[in-house]
Amino acid sequence: MTLYDAKIKEVVKRFPDSPGVYIMKNEEEEIIYIGKATSLRKRVGSYFNRALSAKTEKLVGDIKSIDYKDTDSAMEALILEANLINLHKPYYNIKLKDDKYFVNIIITDEKYPRVLIVRATDEKKEKAKYIFGPYVSKYDAGKVIDFLVKVFSRRGDFGATSGLYRQYYIKGYNSGKTGDISQKDYAKIISYIKSFLEGKKSGIIKKLEKEMQSAARENEYEKAATMRDQIFALRHIRDTAFIRKEDLLLDDNAGTFERIEGYDISHISGEDAVGSMVVFRRGRSDKDEYRKFKIKTVEGSDDPAMMREVLERRFGNGHDWQLPDVIVMDGGITQTNAAKTVLKKHGLEIPIVGIAKGPDRKGEKLFFSGPKSFIFPDVELIKKVRDESHRFAIGYHRKLRRDKIKKTN
Repeated sequence: MTLYDAKIKEVVKRFPDSPGVYIMKNEEEEIIYIGKATSLRKRVGSYFNRALSAKTEKLVGDIKSIDYKDTDSAMEALILEANLINLHKPYYNIKLKDDKYFVNIIITDEKYPRVLIVRATDEKKEKAKYIFGPYVSKYDAGKVIDFLVKVFSRRGDFGATSGLYRQYYIKGYNSGKTGDISQKDYAKIISYIKSFLEGKKSGIIKKLEKEMQSAARENEYEKAATMRDQIFALRHIRDTAFIRKEDLLLDDNAGTFERIEGYDISHISGEDAVGSMVVFRRGRSDKDEYRKFKIKTVEGSDDPAMMREVLERRFGNGHDWQLPDVIVMDGGITQTNAAKTVLKKHGLEIPIVGIAKGPDRKGEKLFFSGPKSFIFPDVELIKKVRDESHRFAIGYHRKLRRDKIKKTN
């Protein structure tokens, strides 16, 4: 569909109220800007119905025609936008956004490839086999990956620990485990993710339908049911994943956890050492249940010993606090082992997730301790609990230091 100067504003009113990508051209029919929209009509119309910044006003002044491509979902509009920007490199897309804010989705060149988000300026630091982008929002790129990994990593064990290991590994959270899966089946997951990022959803669905029918003929009903669910998810993409609200539950299974407890330690060379306990109920923080601990029995910078003291005081004193469904530790294997030691001493079997910064303080590394059948929270919820326990511990540590300074003055 094409429209020209005087007719632009009126014709835009007849754009569909549905997701898609709009393509703006100048008088020479050169593409000068590409954008995505949840509603093409409302988004494109906004360029002509409100005050604009100087840069955007210059863009609008150069528009002589607009094309659009509608999509089935906002997520697919996001992917199409990135692919078209990469193909055409429109002048205003580059001018209106600093390169340092762009991110790419890459698929690494490894035996078991990972799907990562990297800054466009940093992509050489990763060994990438395929590059998709640019995406102007790391948040949105992350949601695309979350969706694709959850859909395509589904197998008979999806939701069990093996499936979660695989999801974490694919997204670059370095658990070091891909779950119980062959290299051939893993490669199929990556192939589907690659095809979706290339905009080939309809081809994927046709392929899954054939595989589903074949599995049913072979009486592999569980496998066929998994493919049926994958097809349904692809045909009914929930764009609520792109709503940015602080109180939005961060994952599909957050509500299944009545109580998650997060722990952290804070000190400077062993001085004014404290521990924190934060509580999340059904994915939301419950600050009435937070607790803080002043370290009493440990000297020097021994974080694992400090953590053992905190957990001993939490689980060993016979108080009537509700037991958590899962414990999140800010730290690596030593902190996770410290928690295991205390829980074992008191006969408690509570799953533990340790989360630590990766090499060079980049990325995350996960550590698990729990039954094989346990369904762990999504990593975004784990990170939120970790960050809150860290914030609470540092706040208490700083308060003790300020109080000490006041006393000496």
